[in-house]
Amino acid sequence: MATEFVIPARHKGFNRAEIVDANFAEYVQQWQGDVRQVPHDDAPILPGSRLTARGFLELFESQLISRHLDLMARVLRVKDKVFYTIGSSGHEGNAMVARLTRHTDPAFLHYRSGGFMAERFRKLPGMDPVMDSALSFAASSDDPASGGRHKVWGSKPLWVLPQTSTIASHLPKALGTAVAIEQARRIGHALPIPDDSIAICSFGDASSNHATAQTAFNTAAWTAYQKLPAPVLFVCEDNGIGISVKTPGGWVESNFRHRANLDYFQADGLDLAAGYAEVERAVEHCRRTRRPTFLHLATTRVMGHAGTDFEIEWRSVEELYALEATDPLLRSAAIALESGLFDRAGLLEFYEAIRKRCFGAAEEADRRPKIGSLAQVMAPLAPYSPDAVRAEARRAADPARREAAFGGAAKLPEAQPPRHLAIQINQALHELMAKYPESLLFGEDVAQKGGVYTVTRGLHKAFRNTRVFNTLLDETMILGLAQGYANMGMLPIPEIQYLAYFHNACDQIRGEAASLQFFSNDQFRNPILMRVASLGYQKGFGGHFHNDNSIAALRDIPGLVVGCPSRGDDAVAMLRTLAALARVDGRVCAYLEPIALYMTKDLYQPGDGGWQFAYPPEGRALELGEGRVYDSAHDDLVIFTFGNGVPMSLRAARGIEAAHGWKTRVVDLRWLAPLSNAFIAAQAASARRIIVVDEGRRSAGVGEGVITAIVEAGFGATPLRRVVGADTFTPLAGAALLVLPGEADIVAAAGELA
Repeated sequence: MATEFVIPARHKGFNRAEIVDANFAEYVQQWQGDVRQVPHDDAPILPGSRLTARGFLELFESQLISRHLDLMARVLRVKDKVFYTIGSSGHEGNAMVARLTRHTDPAFLHYRSGGFMAERFRKLPGMDPVMDSALSFAASSDDPASGGRHKVWGSKPLWVLPQTSTIASHLPKALGTAVAIEQARRIGHALPIPDDSIAICSFGDASSNHATAQTAFNTAAWTAYQKLPAPVLFVCEDNGIGISVKTPGGWVESNFRHRANLDYFQADGLDLAAGYAEVERAVEHCRRTRRPTFLHLATTRVMGHAGTDFEIEWRSVEELYALEATDPLLRSAAIALESGLFDRAGLLEFYEAIRKRCFGAAEEADRRPKIGSLAQVMAPLAPYSPDAVRAEARRAADPARREAAFGGAAKLPEAQPPRHLAIQINQALHELMAKYPESLLFGEDVAQKGGVYTVTRGLHKAFRNTRVFNTLLDETMILGLAQGYANMGMLPIPEIQYLAYFHNACDQIRGEAASLQFFSNDQFRNPILMRVASLGYQKGFGGHFHNDNSIAALRDIPGLVVGCPSRGDDAVAMLRTLAALARVDGRVCAYLEPIALYMTKDLYQPGDGGWQFAYPPEGRALELGEGRVYDSAHDDLVIFTFGNGVPMSLRAARGIEAAHGWKTRVVDLRWLAPLSNAFIAAQAASARRIIVVDEGRRSAGVGEGVITAIVEAGFGATPLRRVVGADTFTPLAGAALLVLPGEADIVAAAGELA
């Protein structure tokens, strides 16, 4: 006869937090097991366990802190004292990972890491996991992790780099950090952490399926296959569900246990005494072998995904009741009672004392100041120290290193005749890598081949494979590596082969790299100088992927610096400034190199050499936002443009003068984000007519920002036209020129203004 299932009375209201809380007290009160007295702190907590009594007690306290922070958040959210309710309940076993690793092992954590954080706080004296966490929950500006900008698990002294609610997007940079730890030794770079550190990265079972996670696992295995060290500990906290979508039983184990070059360990995260040894084995293996390691940690989720997740709408009461029985805190309570560390009354007193501590901290955090101004919100987003950046950009490289990089004094770039864009970018990269011994240049085909357009030719020979190297064909991982190197104090110069390929990996810049300073209140920085072969007008080799003029995705990223040179000497000066911005202010920079201008030598007539320039001497750099003006005294017509539009506009100016007698000033913006509104306004002030030439698309192009700056400066009445690309993908062959602006279009726009 089947046993009748009876719903406990406490389930009638379906307040999951209250139910889980009441379960603990009821379990302790009704416990009837045998007591085995533990003789001393260093004895095993249970026979055969690797976990000592002292270790268990501290882990148990960390579990309870995590749980009561969750319960506090559910209660105080309805009073608008807390602003985040995604909890760690059921995942508290991740505290074992924190205990068995060091506070100098960089940690990239997902949002169910309360237990890990509470335990890692023990690693340094004087730190308070409860108050620090409460300040983050309350979005107080006193929050030491993010300054109140988001509820994040983060700590500068504990080497926990803040993540927001990521879905696996932190895995590439965690792997990148692991690779960087080992790369530092090969280039003689002093790490900010011990040389035998490992990188820790936690995520859920559902997130393990995400494409971004898969690219990290693949690259980890690809690295290990080549016997290159990559000491990353991937911690998959498997609770069997992603919000409301269940993970098929056994899927994670089936998917990862037998993967080549990704070493698999499995541990019980629901039972501290049983799971500790296997977690210890995984950590020790990763640190000793320097191989990527996958720790499959069994967890559960005893409350909804967040406070607004009413599980009863999609889960049966029977299922919820069964889940409650798997609560790891019940197992820890049983161990505490069985071992004699507590009696029932003492354990409940301990439980309530931690509740009181968490709620008291939350009430105190609610009284602390909040962010009160837009300036305060944005303060860490895009730091800029113009004097320091200027000094760094102008600082010369070590003369001996620089001469060696170019192969002798006779080959120094200033000793060469005027050259075109590709050559001068190449020369500038040689100079930067000589100036910054901690710099690394990497991407697809950049090493022996020298890049698709030979822009990186000779760099591999000059700086060897330790500093110039090819990556696998995966833009997401290229940018993940860049973040890892930057985290370890290096200066990464990743190349994205074409602008269209950047869009595959955009979130590594948007959601991760460019947000780190913001969400860490400028405590963590990851300076990156990303080079991207870009824009249209490429002849004989084209189509959408090789003539991409979509810049909006870059300009929309808060804090990102975007530069675009049109000529070689500017390219050198801008690279010096971008490297200085990265090194001094930790900025993430994108450098768009116009493909069609790489080899351009002439301006007006074949053979005139008008688009070749002398290499700028050391000490010549550009201010952020500083543009170039051609024929500054001319004001009949002012053309604002950038990139390919600059030589095109200079040629069109001759036709306009012939047709209308106008003297034309051409303004090269050079910096596309942030746009210098003051510079644009100054150039528009004396203009009788204005044309904005934007080789990007009509919608969300650079030109929209230029026109806005002109209008907001009070010059909206000046006659104005925009010459811009069409809102379409770029077709193949000559049809490409139908969708991009040309000289004739600029001349025609001037005719309309006439």
